[in-house]
Amino acid sequence: MGNLISLLVRLIVPVIILGSIGSEILKAVKNKKGTTADGDNVIDLNMTRDQQKKLSGFGKVGLVVVLALAVVLNGIYTLDETEDAVITTFGVPAIEEGSGLHFKIPFVQKIKKVSTETQGMRIGYDEYDNTIENEALMITKDFNFINVDFYLEWQVVDPVAFVYAAEEPVTMLKTLAMSYIRDTIGSYGVDEVLTTGKAQIQAEIKEKLTKRMESEAIGVAVRNVSIQDCDPPTAEVVRAFKAVEDAKQNAETAVYNATADKNKRILNAEAEANQILENAQAEKTARIKEAEGEVAKFNAMYEEYIKFPEITKERMYYETMENLLPEVKVIIQDDSGKVVNVLQGE
Repeated sequence: MGNLISLLVRLIVPVIILGSIGSEILKAVKNKKGTTADGDNVIDLNMTRDQQKKLSGFGKVGLVVVLALAVVLNGIYTLDETEDAVITTFGVPAIEEGSGLHFKIPFVQKIKKVSTETQGMRIGYDEYDNTIENEALMITKDFNFINVDFYLEWQVVDPVAFVYAAEEPVTMLKTLAMSYIRDTIGSYGVDEVLTTGKAQIQAEIKEKLTKRMESEAIGVAVRNVSIQDCDPPTAEVVRAFKAVEDAKQNAETAVYNATADKNKRILNAEAEANQILENAQAEKTARIKEAEGEVAKFNAMYEEYIKFPEITKERMYYETMENLLPEVKVIIQDDSGKVVNVLQGE
C-alpha cells in the first residue's frame, strides 16, 4: 500500500509542476508586448515564438506523463472484504488477498475477482418460490412421488482451483448435488422424508457431496444442506412422470428382449458351428483310418509281392478283373485243365 501511494505521488507531482510552469509562461507571453508609433500595444512575435517552442516541449513531456499516469491508474483495482483476486502473470496464477487498493501490471497481468463469502443455491424452486418440477420431483424407496426443495450453502476455499480446475464449477456443483439428493431420497420411505428423516437425509447428502467436492478439487466447500419444503406432487405431474417412466421401462424391456433374442441366435449359431466342426472332425478321422487301412493293405500286398511276385501279379490281375467285370464269372484253371479258383462278381 505504501509503495502504491509513493508511486502515485511521484507521478502526480511532476504533472502539477509542469502545469505551474506552463501557466507562468503564458503570463510572460501576455506581458511581453511592444508599441507602435501611434502608441498601440503590439505583441513581440519573436518572443512569442520562443515561448511557443518552450510550451511545445513542455506539452510533449506533459502528454507522456499523463499517458503514463493513465496506464498506472488502469492497473489499480480494489478488493472488498469478501473477495480474493486470482492474478495471472504470463499464465502463472497466484492469489491476491486483502481488501483495499491493489496494483497489477497493465498488459502483463490479468485478474479475476472471486467471491469468498458463503453463497446459496436453490434446488427444486426458483427465487420467487416457484417449483421447478424437473428438479424437485423425486421417487422414494416405497415408490411414492414427492416434491422436495433444497437449499445448498457453499463457499470458494481455493480461488485458483475454482477459476482453472473446472470450466463451470457452479454448474458442476449443482449437478452433483441433484444426483446425491435423488440417490438419498430414493433410499428413504415417503413418511421419513416428510417427517422424521429430514435431519438424517440432510446430513447424508452433505457428507456425500463434501467427499465428492474434495475428490474433484475444484476449490468449493459445502457448508450446509437443508430441506426447505416437502409436498406430494400434483396429479397431473404424477401422470406425466409415470408416462415418462413407462416409456423408459418399455424401452428397457425392448432392449432386454432384443438382447435376449440376439444371445439366443448367437447360441444357436455357435451350436450349429460346433456341430459342423464335429462332423468335419469325424469325417476327417474316418478318412484317415480308411487311408491307413489302404496303406496297411498295400504294405501287406507289397510284402507278398516281394516273396511271390508272379503269384501276386496274377492275384492282383484277377481281383482287378473282378472289380471291372462284376457280373462275369471267372474260372481259373491250371495247365492241366484243373479248376484252381472261381471268381464270381458281386
